[in-house]
Parts: sequence; structure tokens; C-alpha cells
Amino acid sequence: MNTARDYYNSPDADRFYSTVWGGEDIHVGLYESPDEPIFTASRRTVERMAASLPTLGPDSRVLDMGSGYGGSARYLANAAGCRVVALNLSEVENERARELNREKGLSGLVEVVDGSFEAIPFGDEHFDVVWSQDAILHSGERETVLREVARVLKPGGRFTFTDPMQSDDCPDGVLQPILDRIHLGSLGSPGFYRRAAGEAGLKEVDFEDHSGQLPTHYARVLEETEKREDELLRSVDEGYIRRMKKGLRHWVDGGNNGYLAWGIFRFDAP
Repeated sequence: MNTARDYYNSPDADRFYSTVWGGEDIHVGLYESPDEPIFTASRRTVERMAASLPTLGPDSRVLDMGSGYGGSARYLANAAGCRVVALNLSEVENERARELNREKGLSGLVEVVDGSFEAIPFGDEHFDVVWSQDAILHSGERETVLREVARVLKPGGRFTFTDPMQSDDCPDGVLQPILDRIHLGSLGSPGFYRRAAGEAGLKEVDFEDHSGQLPTHYARVLEETEKREDELLRSVDEGYIRRMKKGLRHWVDGGNNGYLAWGIFRFDAP
């Protein structure tokens, strides 16, 4: 987790993601066309996930794990009037999230907390919903994360998340370029999350498989990076951009070859 924290705290990463993704969301989008704006597709993922949640209201408590710039937390708070804790390990992202909360008048509903989802700093049965988008992959202790989710969910609470994964039948070794780029030893898989969540005491509701969206998304980010490269170079190191483009191509190739999986998981606490 320290590697991820250092990366997302870096000025280059902050400037890149806030520029290319539109400053609200940092996660995979659901695209209706390959050339759709990244922000539009990313927000559609939020809307899709939110549509299947139990009814939320002013008394509801939501935890957004790995909340980035807090776009999803603000969306939920604004739409339902619920209280959201945005838990994230990057202090740089968190400060930007707090500024956006103030700008949008949502500081009273969205609390940004510096911390790790491997040790959620809240008591048992505290949240009605736990939410996470494309963040759990950064943990080297994913089973621990799922046990923490089960611990803080109220009985009958909902856990919904997305995560870039390897496919269940992914051959050994083919994803090493991706793992090297993001400094990970492994990725989860749909089968892994089903097993680990079940062992944590969570019951699967469903999995919306949108694996085809993963290469579409990373191809779109690569296209946007190349289109805006001159602009990015005014504030982002050239080496960072070069490495980013190389990494994005690995994600596109892995997705197109069927080695990667992505979609919306939903689990309930008993």
C-alpha cells in the first residue's frame, strides 16, 4: 500500500489523473462508443452501480474505499442526501477531494479520511453500504480488505465494487508487464473474489461482467494522453508520460487477448 500511496501522492500522477480523467473520477468507464469522453463513461459506471443500491437517505451511511478525488462520494451524497466517508490513502488526492467538497457545498455530507482499507478506522456494523472502484487491486492483502468490509457492514448491508482483474483462465506469466508497471505481485480474479468474499461471510448477489470495457477504457485513456501530450508536458515529467503510454498499451493488449476481467460485483452481508 505504501507504493500506491507514494505513487498517487506524486505531483506527476496527480496532474495526469486530474487532467485526463476530468478531475472527478479515477476509474474504468462504461462506454457506449469508443470515442466517448472519459468523464462521461466513468460517471456512467457510478450511475450504474448506484442504481442497484438499497434505497439511501439522510440516515444512511456509506463508505467509499479508495475514493480518489471523491467523485463517487459526492454523487451519492448529492443524489440521496446520505452521509459518505471517503477513505483514501493519498493525502494529495484527499486534499483535492476536500476542496471539491467545499466548492460543491457537500463538506457536511462527505467526510474525507486519510487511511487504508486494510484497517478501516470505524467500528463493527457501521455502514449500510461499502463501495469501491478499481482500488482493491493495490492491496497486497485483499482477503484482509474483504474481511474488513464484512466487519463494518451492517446486517443486510450491500458491498458493491469494481476492480481490474485477471481472467479466471489467464495463463501464467502473461500479465507480468502489467504487474511490473504497477508494482504488484498479482491481480485478483472473479473466482478469487467469490471465494474470499464468501470466506469473509459475504453472500454474492451478482457479477455484471463488463470485461470488454477494460481495453476500451485504457485505449481511450491512451488516445487522450497522446492527444493532450503537449499540454501534459507543461506540468508532467516526460518520462512519466512515456511510461504511462507503455503501461496503457499493456492493459489494452491484455484485455483484447482475454487475459483481463472487469465488472460490477455485488455482495450482501447476512
